[in-house]
Amino acid sequence: MNICVYCASSSAVDALYFDEARRLGREIALRGHRVIYGAGNIGLMGALAAAARDAGGEVEGVIPAFLKEKGLADGALTRLHVTPDMRSRKQKMEDLADAFIAFPGGFGTLEEVFEIITLKQLGLLDKACALLNINGYFDALIAQIERAIRERFIKEAYRGLYHVSPTVQDALDYIGAYQPGAIGKDWGIADADTGAEVGG
Repeated sequence: MNICVYCASSSAVDALYFDEARRLGREIALRGHRVIYGAGNIGLMGALAAAARDAGGEVEGVIPAFLKEKGLADGALTRLHVTPDMRSRKQKMEDLADAFIAFPGGFGTLEEVFEIITLKQLGLLDKACALLNINGYFDALIAQIERAIRERFIKEAYRGLYHVSPTVQDALDYIGAYQPGAIGKDWGIADADTGAEVGG
């Protein structure tokens, strides 16, 4: 299975996140899966990739040309995909992946995982998506989603579009057991009736 991990390139974050990024890379490899990620050689990205390789796993990276030119691509990847821009990078990662994990990260990570959730809502994608809630990182985000549900911007059923995982093991167990479902198949009618948001 190809597991796409969205995570940060920052090297300034707490050591706890580096430990968990290494744990995630190692566990993906030990379960016989392949890491798909943003190809970075720094920060949590670099830690994730190195740990997966050290455990005997394969790692594929996807990077836009302008970042590769800055020397930010990991030179030891199983395979490196270079795209023209950020938009095509996201599409390539989505195409390669069988499942998605959002690790704690910044604007890029949040934008990427919300695109996956939105595609699932629209019925255009049906792959497992887990938020790896290390150190309660996504608690405030989850609270905002719950407010949107209460105020009818999001249907209650759409909680099923993603899974909140407290640990690496839970995230990978969820992905391993995931079965495609019917959520999002009828959004055109159901969301119009309830007033739930279906697009930008």
